[in-house]
Amino acid sequence: MIGALEARDAAVLRPATDADAPAVADVLIATRRAFMPYAPMAHDPADVRRWVREVLVPSGGVTVACVAEAVAGVLATSESDGSAWVDQLYVAPGFTGRGIGATLLGHAMVSCRRPLRLHCFQANLGARRFYERHGFRAVAFTDGQANEERCPDVLFEFR
Repeated sequence: MIGALEARDAAVLRPATDADAPAVADVLIATRRAFMPYAPMAHDPADVRRWVREVLVPSGGVTVACVAEAVAGVLATSESDGSAWVDQLYVAPGFTGRGIGATLLGHAMVSCRRPLRLHCFQANLGARRFYERHGFRAVAFTDGQANEERCPDVLFEFR
């Protein structure tokens, strides 16, 4: 019985399609609201939905984690300045603690060039521990003036 439950609830990764844009936006918006009250949303939900639909998903670097056909997590990666970047990594409320974030991050770690970098808010202690558990190291701390939310952040790197 446990094996059947785990198989049914296992996250399946696949590239995001245009049809996924509303669900991807829902994950980004809901996750920010639920888990990052210290970081004000720099854009209202309508702007986030437009950006996801017109920019993020068409970029081609978006992977979704689906559980029973529902988008439960989102990973967006890119490359610039000789590095790969995790631009977005979010797991929807109600789906945390199931290994979905680890599965998405593992996908980035095996499919992206090195170094693999990402920014995380300093106040997001759970995410910081998560990245450190997966071999990322903090290489720089900022006062947040370079991000839209103006929240102090940390640059993590995986080599």
